[in-house]
Amino acid sequence: MKILQVGEGRAFTIQEVPTPRPGPGEVVMRVEAVTTCPQWDLHLRHNEPMFPGHRFRYPYTPGQPGHEATGEVVAVGEGVSEVCVGDCVSAWRDSGHDVPGCYAQYVLRKCADVIRVPPSLPPEETAPVELAMCVGATFLMLRGMDAVRERRFAVAGLGPAGLIAAQMARAEGASEVVGFDLSADRASYALSQGLVDSAFDPRAGLETRLPTRPDAPALGCAVDCVGARTSVEFLMDRTADVVALFGVQREDYTFAPRHWRNLRLCGYPGHSRAAAEYAVGLIEQGQLHLAPLVTHHLPLERYAEGIDLLETQQAIKVCFWPWRGSGR
Repeated sequence: MKILQVGEGRAFTIQEVPTPRPGPGEVVMRVEAVTTCPQWDLHLRHNEPMFPGHRFRYPYTPGQPGHEATGEVVAVGEGVSEVCVGDCVSAWRDSGHDVPGCYAQYVLRKCADVIRVPPSLPPEETAPVELAMCVGATFLMLRGMDAVRERRFAVAGLGPAGLIAAQMARAEGASEVVGFDLSADRASYALSQGLVDSAFDPRAGLETRLPTRPDAPALGCAVDCVGARTSVEFLMDRTADVVALFGVQREDYTFAPRHWRNLRLCGYPGHSRAAAEYAVGLIEQGQLHLAPLVTHHLPLERYAEGIDLLETQQAIKVCFWPWRGSGR
């Protein structure tokens, strides 16, 4: 089978290796489609640690950092009863970057790390389930806080996670979804897809539209999908109740005296199977659409070109097709 191995910079190779065989509790998935995770792919390209203390080593683990994939179960190991050969599944949890990943024609996964998805949907609609699970964990937390329903909801960062968050806010009953992004193209795309009701550049003069503390904030609840201090503090100043932090935090945020009255700042609650089931349920109900996240389709052999598109923000997500030489 074919599997991609990423080297330094733009370097990569396509290798021929034996197709994996499942052990106890494992399944082999024939990867129909795999989508980029811009965070991992771009940090890997530039050898920039994802988290404090994290380090990349090159060449990277074959198949990594691919972890958003959908396909068909072609083999199951001893003790597997949750899925069967022929089932359509998506990876909902990353097995770790020290094991072969999904930039490949076949991938070995623990049965517990895959989830059934509707076989009637195009693969690009279900490949990003893992990201939807991640965002879904935040929304299950917000649901438990009764923070979204009938509130004006804000999303900072209209990349892949932000576009999912906007749809989940609608599904949870937000009265209005407002997006913020520095990129006019990202804002226009979110509007054109009907994923937000309005979208703004946070650097624009928004004082009359969105008064800041200590005045009464115009936003009821918000999620930050950027992780930058300026983005988080922008939301904190304009949100009445809850700001949820989804973007990876790399710097300190200031909780000032003006935030003391009523504002709740919430960290990320962690991945869970319940969040994966929540995300797939929204897909099945037609309340979450992941295909709009995918703006480009390429064969695996054009991996570097796909990451170029992410780097220049011409793509939101790239879908790679390991079995299709033309890309789709």
